[in-house]
Parts: sequence; structure tokens; C-alpha cells
Amino acid sequence: MAVPNEPATRARPAKLDLAGALKDAALAAFVAFGLFSLMLGLRTDTGASGRLQVSPRPGLLATVVAAVFAGRLMVALIARSRIAADFTRSVQTITPQFEKLGRFVAPALLALALLAPVLFYSNRYILDLGILVLTYIMLGWGLNIVVGLAGLLDLGYVAFYAVGAYAYALLAQNFGLSFWICLPLAGILAAFWGVMLGFPVLRLRGDYLAIVTLAFGEIIRIVIINWQSFTNGPNGISGIPRPSFFGAPFNDSEAGFAALFGLEFNPVHRIIFLFYLILALALLTNFVTLRLRRLPIGRAWEALREDEIACRSLGINTTNTKLTAFAMGAMFGGFAGSFFATRQGFISPESFVFMESALVLAIVVLGGMGSQLGVAVAALVMIGGFEFFRQFEQFRMLVFGIAMVSIMVWRPRGLIATRTPSVFLQKKKIIPADIIEEARQ
Repeated sequence: MAVPNEPATRARPAKLDLAGALKDAALAAFVAFGLFSLMLGLRTDTGASGRLQVSPRPGLLATVVAAVFAGRLMVALIARSRIAADFTRSVQTITPQFEKLGRFVAPALLALALLAPVLFYSNRYILDLGILVLTYIMLGWGLNIVVGLAGLLDLGYVAFYAVGAYAYALLAQNFGLSFWICLPLAGILAAFWGVMLGFPVLRLRGDYLAIVTLAFGEIIRIVIINWQSFTNGPNGISGIPRPSFFGAPFNDSEAGFAALFGLEFNPVHRIIFLFYLILALALLTNFVTLRLRRLPIGRAWEALREDEIACRSLGINTTNTKLTAFAMGAMFGGFAGSFFATRQGFISPESFVFMESALVLAIVVLGGMGSQLGVAVAALVMIGGFEFFRQFEQFRMLVFGIAMVSIMVWRPRGLIATRTPSVFLQKKKIIPADIIEEARQ
């Protein structure tokens, strides 16, 4: 039996495996040398005679290989020491604090979004950046239904974004419909294409599902490029009507927004209106998603995400569950696409490439699949971070790549990971036997 006053035995720190770390670093440096010897080690120039000349750049190649060796050595030493274990344990310890902090962060972010046009009224750049961030937050929340709640990996989400944008542009130009009529129609058309995508992938999972959805996104983009008689092909659609404030346009006419409210005309009024419009659409997406999570369909999505076989064995119709997830996510993507079209006034197939889907998926995964707050924080950090590093254009993607790898290593479930059930069973109060007997008598 241990003595109570005896101090606890301290765990001995693990010994550093320096030889193994050096071996990993040397292997990484050798691979880097093989990859970059042609891309960075050689430079092609056109000489005075017009012939192509190849000149070596050993200094740059040696610098890159040395950086890879040093970085890999540092990572290997950290992984073989107690630092990594202690850091992982500390991260797991502060996870409940993150969840408690979210109760205050969400209202703070909402208040900041509501006050942003007032605080930055004269700063057009901040307002445009806020509109861009809110657009990606809405796209992330829409994709979060498919990926985060239903567990269906979708790499072609930009297709629904494109369907919503082109639906609004074509309906507004050809039929003269206003934004408020085209908005629900664009969402309905995007939801229809979401169901059309859902039928072929009902039996697919994992990587196969990702490949098919990726192909679907590329099919939509190529159709838009080649169907020139309908979509104007690669030239895009210009002159898309701007939104109005219930019929009052944002111009200096007598029937404009400024004259209606007795204000001096200012182009910033339209930007502020667009800011609050996308904020309202994003909050609508968030509200509907939170309400659906508490309904039977939301619980079916979560059951499908955890285990499809068990979900089917419980009697849940997995076909309808997948189709509703694709349809709801696509509908919000269509709403965002219609807003993008009316904000830009011009759309082209180049705006709906695969990188847009990858960026939205990265926002969902890094923020935390299933977490609404995590998606908002990740969109704010990634989109705002891209703008912050704009002056370092050559190193911007490198910095964000390192940040994404670090997050996936230390927090594989995202910044704010929540996989807790949406509905809990209430604890039944056990009535004592003597009270039951007295009630019977």
C-alpha cells in the first residue's frame, strides 16, 4: 500500500531520438532536391542570338534544400519529445473553454457585423471586404449541411453557386424580374440541381463521392462555357440589374433611395444595403440550419454522418436523407450565387472554378465540421488573412498552407469542433416505492 505522504513518481521525459530525426530530415532534403532541382535549380533565358539558354542557380536550390532539412529536423525532434504530447494534452484541455467562449464570441461577432457599416462608413475597402467575408460565411454554412451534418464529401459545391448566379442573371435580363423574385427562383433551381446530383451518388461514399461531385462541378462550368447561345460562353454576362430597396434604385434620380428618404446621394448607400442584405441572407441560413438540426431530418443527417449502416438499420430512409441534404445545401448556395451576380453586375465561368469549392470546403473543415461558429471564424480568418497578406503575394499561399497543415495536425476536427448531439433525452425522475403504494391505496 502506498504511503499517503510519499510524493508521486514523476514520469521521466522521453529521450530524443536524434539519429532518427536526422535520418528523416536527410530523406526530406533528398526528396526536395529531386523535386526542385529542375524547377528552381535551373533558369531558362533567351540570349542575344535568340536561342534558349539554361543557367544553373545552385544558391537558391541549396537554400531551399537547407530550409527543408532544418524544418523537417525541427518537426521530427518535436514529434519525438514530450513537447508534442504536452501540447496536444493542453489543446484537449482548453477545448471546453473554447465551447464556453463561443457563447460570448457569437454575439460579439454579430454586433460587430451590425455596426461595421456605421464604424467604417467612409472606408469602402472594409465594407467590400466585409461583404466578401459574409458571402463565404453563407457558402460555408450551406456546405456545412452537406459535409458537416450529413457527412457527404462535396467537392463540386461551386456548381450550385454558379447555377444561382446564372439563374438570376438570365431571369433578370430576359424576363425583367426583380431581385426579390429571382432570389427564391435561383434557390429553387439550385436545389433542383442538388437533387439531380444526389440521385447518381446515392450508393457512393468517401473518395468516390468526392470524385463524382468534383466532376459535376466541372460539367456545369464546361456547359456554361460551351452553351454560348444561352450563357454567352466565356465572355460572360454583363449589365446584370442591381438590387433595389423595394423598388427604389440606388441612383440620384427623384425616385431613388436617397430622394425617397431625403438624403444626399452617395454611392456608399448601395454598398451598405448590399452588406446588410448578405448579412440577412447569412443569418437566415444559420437560423434555418439550427432549426433543422433539432428536427427529425437534422437528427437523420447526424445519424447518417456517424454510421450509414446503423442509420439504415434504424429504419431511416437514407435516400431521402441524402437528397434533402444536397437540396438544402444547394439552395443556400443558389441564394449566395444570386447575390454574387447582383453585387458584381458581371459573371463569367472564370468566377466558378474548382478553387472556389476547395476554399469553401477548407473553411468548413478548418472551422470544424458541424460547427456554425467555427465556419464563421474560419471564413473571417482565411478571407481576411488573404487580404492581409496581399502585399506578400509570393508567400501568401505558403503561409496559409503551413497554417492549414498545423491546424490539421494539432486540431484535426477543426478550430471549434462540435459533434455533440442536437437533442438530449431528459432524465426520468424515479418515484420511490412507498409513494407509489400510498397513491394506489
